[in-house]
This record gives sequence, structure tokens and C-alpha cells, in this order.
Amino acid sequence: MDSLKLMALDETDLAVISACLQDAVFKTGDTAFFGKDRSFTLEANRFVWEEGKTKKTFERRRAVLVIKQVDAVKSRGVDLKDTDKVHSLLALQFLAGEEAPAGVIELVLAGDATIRLDVACIEVQIADIGGGWETKFKPRHPVSG
Repeated sequence: MDSLKLMALDETDLAVISACLQDAVFKTGDTAFFGKDRSFTLEANRFVWEEGKTKKTFERRRAVLVIKQVDAVKSRGVDLKDTDKVHSLLALQFLAGEEAPAGVIELVLAGDATIRLDVACIEVQIADIGGGWETKFKPRHPVSG
């Protein structure tokens, strides 16, 4: 498989990146906010969903997510001092602000935790930064009801 490299400039593009990062795992210490550059980065081990259901084995790849035009970062349920705490990323979503194209990009994490980024607009990139490795475990989400 070729390395993934995508860019999002609108909500539709962001939904594609969100799907690629669903069930990515990362440590708190793998995140960084660079206020001067107005960027937020997250390095994660993403599950390779795009390989489809035809393979009998599964794969993870190291990837970096970069969100630009970030004015502020807030979190809930994330202890920034616990840099080794592992989180599972469920989705990225955009919440429109009062004045377009500004809004909030929310990283929804397992365990009812979130990282909220106030952004001037959607400018998001993801790229694989290393080779893949096999995993026997495919993430599962029980259906609630």
C-alpha cells in the first residue's frame, strides 16, 4: 500500500481524514500546540481501514496529523501531565462558528474525552510517516441500544 497523504479544506474533506484516523491510538505526549505557528500536531498509530475487508491480517501505520490556523486549544478528560496516557481517537468533527469559515475542530476520544481547537478555518493534513506493521486486532465498536 502507498503511504497516505491527504489535505482537508472543508467539512467533506475533514470527514475523509476522520475516517482514516478512526481508532488511531496516541499518547498525550504525542500532541503539541505551537502557538507562534498557530498549529497543532498529533502523532498516532492509525488503523489502516482503507485496505478493506479482503485481507486476513490487519495493519497499523505511524501518521502525523497537522491542524493549522489554530487560535486556541482546550481539552476535557485529558491530563496533560500524564504524557504516557494512551488515547483512542474516535472522530474529528467541525463545529461552525458564528463567522464562517471559523469554528472548532473537535477530536473526539474514547472515554468521553475531547480536544477542542478553535480555528480560523479548516486546514488539516495527514501523512503516514513510516512503514506499517501487522496487528491481529481489528477495532470493534459495540452497537448500543
